[in-house]
Amino acid sequence: MGGLFSCIVADPPWEVERGPEWASNGAARPLTYPTMTVDEIAALKVPAAKDAHCYIWTINKYIEATYAIARAWGFVPSTLLTWIKAPRGIGLGGTYVLTTEHMLFCRRGTLKAKRRVDTSWWGYPRGAHSEKPEEFQTLIESVSPGPYLEMFARRGRPNWTAWGNEVPSGPLGGGGRGVSVAPAADERHNEKLTD
Repeated sequence: MGGLFSCIVADPPWEVERGPEWASNGAARPLTYPTMTVDEIAALKVPAAKDAHCYIWTINKYIEATYAIARAWGFVPSTLLTWIKAPRGIGLGGTYVLTTEHMLFCRRGTLKAKRRVDTSWWGYPRGAHSEKPEEFQTLIESVSPGPYLEMFARRGRPNWTAWGNEVPSGPLGGGGRGVSVAPAADERHNEKLTD
């Protein structure tokens, strides 16, 4: 892997189902990628430096569990950041349709932020299911020093090490490189990765 990381972003594959087809009241559908239990996510061996920042993406159902995961990874939860998304179709949710996602900012040790940010919510446009706006990665780079690791990445990014089963091979930020950060329970996310 080549060392420890001062900034880690994780977008865990939470155990959920997709909603029904848009504009229908049909049944929920399974996700198109493998998911993990909270215990499997908490058991990951995260390659964090002694002084580091961690950002963990989460959804309403798993907010409480995300705090426990951060602690299991050796971090102290600090601030819950919120991404406000415009409604699209029926969407997920029960009584209230879910139009937010959250990212828990956590600290370990004494790593200082590069700057202070004057808000804890953003209204970036939506992409494909579970895709996060690039603006968040840019924001994180402006706040937290590297080296950078994105766990469960979908693509590479310059100056980042990307780890995930959707990362295409290529030159960006380690895209296509398998970074061994997880126990055997997570091998289903390594199947497309190589060392």
